[in-house]
Amino acid sequence: MQAVAAGLLAAFVGFASTFAVVLQGLMAVGATRAEAASGLMALAIAMGLSGALLSLWRRQPISVAWSTPGAALLATSGAPEGGFPEAVGAFLVCGILIVVAGLWKPLGRTVERIPPALANAMLAGVLLGLCLAPVRAMGSVPLLAAPVVLVWALVFYCKRLFAMPAAVLVVVGLIVFQGVPAGMGSLWPSPVLVRPVFTVAAALGLGVPLFLVTMASQNIPGMAVLHLNGYRPPASPLFFTTGVFSAVGAFFGGHAVNLAAITAALCAGPDAHPDPARRYWAAVVAGLTYVVFGLLAGVATAFIAASPPVLIEAVAGLALLGAFGSALLGAVSAVEGREAALVTFLVTASGQAFLGVSGAFWGLLAGGVLLALARVKSLGE
Repeated sequence: MQAVAAGLLAAFVGFASTFAVVLQGLMAVGATRAEAASGLMALAIAMGLSGALLSLWRRQPISVAWSTPGAALLATSGAPEGGFPEAVGAFLVCGILIVVAGLWKPLGRTVERIPPALANAMLAGVLLGLCLAPVRAMGSVPLLAAPVVLVWALVFYCKRLFAMPAAVLVVVGLIVFQGVPAGMGSLWPSPVLVRPVFTVAAALGLGVPLFLVTMASQNIPGMAVLHLNGYRPPASPLFFTTGVFSAVGAFFGGHAVNLAAITAALCAGPDAHPDPARRYWAAVVAGLTYVVFGLLAGVATAFIAASPPVLIEAVAGLALLGAFGSALLGAVSAVEGREAALVTFLVTASGQAFLGVSGAFWGLLAGGVLLALARVKSLGE
């Protein structure tokens, strides 16, 4: 029962804390409400099934989650010229790259060699816009935003884990209090098969940055959490499996799934079970619960659609504050390469696209060039 309770808690926190970020990201790249609901459902089912299967297979608490940094990247990238089908093509590219990283070890090692400062700077630049949303919401809809921010702050300093679920419940309460609009359509999500469209601009501007933030900000930290708790599964099968589920989910609008970090700590830690050999049941229960939540994706999407967009952005920003702080600290903590990291951060945060490619790619490229020049200069000296 202890493992069951830990798994239920992990699934509730994982879903309620960031589903608004996922929906915001999918809609930002052109998804309709039905396509966004389908994508949320596909992601929840993909991460639930893959997490449960991996945990049963390895007999270890391997938690899988959707790529929250990837969703934030989508929210700040804007819709590609070809609309959502072109974005889905980029999702499929990301999934294939994760599969290749699992099959071909040199690619995985190459991603691991990306300087952490640059990876963190790119992530911080992606998250900055959304993390400013609570401030914008307080200015534009103060009567709606103030209760959400206040409840989040109070619960955060009492029980941090429940801060975001509490904020989401306040948003739901506000929507119900105002009166749910009629004609919201079916609350039961229907899978929407999206035919992907492949373009170089979308692959470089969305697919590659999505792959990089998913690997650097989710998969690698997820492995670290498992190691810290005494579990050492081989990385390749885990990356391969999450890549396959990401690729399949892409056809239904899902952007990417990956190893979890925060919820992994809930399932892999001693609170899940005193016996480390039995903690994998917590991850299995969490996975099955995610599948159930996926079937409620239509309800979640309907409530999001009934909310002022700036309020949903504010909830997403609150959910990402911790990730933004960690990424920013990781970007500038080391003196060496700090300028390159700052350039990466600023170019990414600018949101400026060039040749149809988003700022995240150019930010990482600009920072990498500066870092390479600095190292060449140091070798010459």
